[in-house]
Amino acid sequence: MSLPHAILTALLEKPSSGLELTRRFDKSIGYFWSATHQQIYRELGKLEAEGHIRTLPAEQPARGQKKRYEVLSAGRAELARWTAAAQDPKPQRDVLLLRLRAAAVVGTAGLAADLRRHLELHQRQLTEYEEIERRDFPPDRDAPQDRLRHLVLRAGIDLETFWTQWLTHALKEFAELPGGTREPGPEAARGTSD
Repeated sequence: MSLPHAILTALLEKPSSGLELTRRFDKSIGYFWSATHQQIYRELGKLEAEGHIRTLPAEQPARGQKKRYEVLSAGRAELARWTAAAQDPKPQRDVLLLRLRAAAVVGTAGLAADLRRHLELHQRQLTEYEEIERRDFPPDRDAPQDRLRHLVLRAGIDLETFWTQWLTHALKEFAELPGGTREPGPEAARGTSD
């Protein structure tokens, strides 16, 4: 549902070809909404068929030239409608958290190493986001669209900060478990009522 809206957003920011969109997804929107090259091209076809975008006329007719797309008024209206609509938060689904819950009943063998790996990955992502913030959002960049883009980046920074802090705490908890591996007891086997 949201991929077409991500594409409309990217095209309103800058008319692009499918390949350019894929590259832009990899560098910005992809941090919080990923899509493959094939998914983007499939959605471009649907958006064009629905009258939300159109192919820009080629500057010079040439065989094999990349199609560039722009958003039409119907696409802008759809994006505005979607942006204004209320949406409930999605339930959190995280495999690592599920694995920790499972470790309570089967033991933690091998999990501490993966927690350290996750911590390293989140620290690396946090460093990358902070570099983007320093580079792209200096204090004098205060236009409304810049402030909104910065707000999205701050969400990424805050999420990565949360994960690095939580994983650091989790690793301390693991270090306090007897022998570094906790064997499940009867209470773990029962679990908790959800």
